[in-house]
Amino acid sequence: MPLIELQSIYKSLGDQQVLDDLNLTIERGETMVIMGRSGVGKTVILKHIIGLMKPDNGQVLFDSLRLDILSRPQLNEVRKRFGMLFQSSALFDSMTVGENVSAALRRHKKMTPEEIHRVVAAKLQAVGLTGIENKMPDELSGGMRKRVGLARAIAMDPEVVLYDEPTTGLDPITADQINDLILETRRKFDVTSVVVTHDVTSALKVGTVICLLVNGRINFSGRPEDVRNTDNPYVRQFLESRAEGPITEI
Repeated sequence: MPLIELQSIYKSLGDQQVLDDLNLTIERGETMVIMGRSGVGKTVILKHIIGLMKPDNGQVLFDSLRLDILSRPQLNEVRKRFGMLFQSSALFDSMTVGENVSAALRRHKKMTPEEIHRVVAAKLQAVGLTGIENKMPDELSGGMRKRVGLARAIAMDPEVVLYDEPTTGLDPITADQINDLILETRRKFDVTSVVVTHDVTSALKVGTVICLLVNGRINFSGRPEDVRNTDNPYVRQFLESRAEGPITEI
């Protein structure tokens, strides 16, 4: 059974039809990358996967559970199986790094302060940061904030990690370091990953399956080598960063 399924999803925001009969299947253990232009609904898909949005029509399944019909308490339990790295990192500026990483642990786990400290130190080490528990977010670079956000996302040992534009706003070297962390997180923690991005370089490096979202639907899906070799005109325009083509003619 697929771990995540979106079946015939329709979603409008105001007068805009964002998702239009969208179908998506994500297998356990893979890294699904959803590419697309800014504003086409990639983050809306993530919000459906984690239950922050409900479809106007269609079904969202996680491990055979219908997320779109669960009660709030049931949904909150399921969300413990997810971690999410937000585009802006979304750290709490009034909290230290250690407090940010441990926020979910303190809320959902019955752990001693010493146990929490050990988990926080281990997760920070996993993302290449040690000894910064007492720093504040405004003392960190953009790349370090992303790493702390990822440490927080994996603090509860989730089955699925969602990445919302993980390389946006980063220089190419730092962006590639984040790509390496996505790969390393999948290997170390055996997670299923879903990455939304418009960064072609990142998509081709981290994805085991890559999709292109166009006009509210999945226009293309394949392995990185399929993406590189396809004649699909929508994918070719996106890969070649051309202003003219079928995507911009819609």
